[in-house]
Amino acid sequence: QVQLVESGGGLVQPGGSLRLSCAASGSFYSVNAVGWYRQAPGKERELVAHITTGGSTNYADSVKGRFTISRDNAKNTVYLQMNSLQPEDTAVYYCNAAVVITRYYNPLAYWGKGTLVTVSS
Repeated sequence: QVQLVESGGGLVQPGGSLRLSCAASGSFYSVNAVGWYRQAPGKERELVAHITTGGSTNYADSVKGRFTISRDNAKNTVYLQMNSLQPEDTAVYYCNAAVVITRYYNPLAYWGKGTLVTVSS
C-alpha cells in the first residue's frame, strides 16, 4: 500500500516562506510525475506546480517566480518551496503522485491528506 504524506504547512506572515514536503512510503517500484494542488475555502482544487520523473516543471501563473517544485528520488520526496507568500495563497495543499507499483505496469494516482497553509498577519 502506498501512502503520501504532506508536511511543512503552518501559519506564516505575508512575505514569508514555507517549504512543503510530500513523502511517499510503502511498497512500490517508482514515483513518476507529482503535482502539488491547493484548495482554498469555497474554491475548487487547483494545480499549483508539477514535476515529471525527469525533473521538468511547470507552474500556475499565480505562483510563477515565487514557488519552486523539486524532487529527491532517493528519498521518494517532492518539495514545494514557497516564497513571498500572500494571503491568497492560504489553502490546504495536497500532493498527487503517479506511482508505479510493479515495474512495467501503468502508474496509479495517489493523493495525500493535505497540509494547511495559512498566510496572515
